[in-house]
Amino acid sequence: MKNYKFKIHGNEYHVNIKETEANIIRLEVNGSSYEVEMEKEVKTSKTPVLVRGGTKPVQRVDNLSTNASTRKISAPLPGTVLKILVKEGDEVKTGDALMILEAMKMENTILAESSGKVQSIKVQENSTVLQGDQLLEII
Repeated sequence: MKNYKFKIHGNEYHVNIKETEANIIRLEVNGSSYEVEMEKEVKTSKTPVLVRGGTKPVQRVDNLSTNASTRKISAPLPGTVLKILVKEGDEVKTGDALMILEAMKMENTILAESSGKVQSIKVQENSTVLQGDQLLEII
């Protein structure tokens, strides 16, 4: 259908929109196929703070929670889950490393936004996630 070429932080992306149906768009980014659901309402998103591999994780990822008791941690950008550093039932403190996500050939450490207990892990190692996909829940 339509082809686009983007350059983000020096990286080049070739996006080919294959098909649109209602609010679902099927597209290809640098040869990888994705299915994207467009929201009707435009929402402003918080920009997550990432800690790159090889540094001490001291910053937190700002992801929104759905309620006061359960906090859902979402992927800040598309990538591959390299390593899950916690398991269900583990107690975590604010700033603890939860998992390592590879995105744009860089390792990003996903940190706990607050203290709590890991209720559920929604992904597995080596799985591919899109921006906004739920990674885990902390209660």
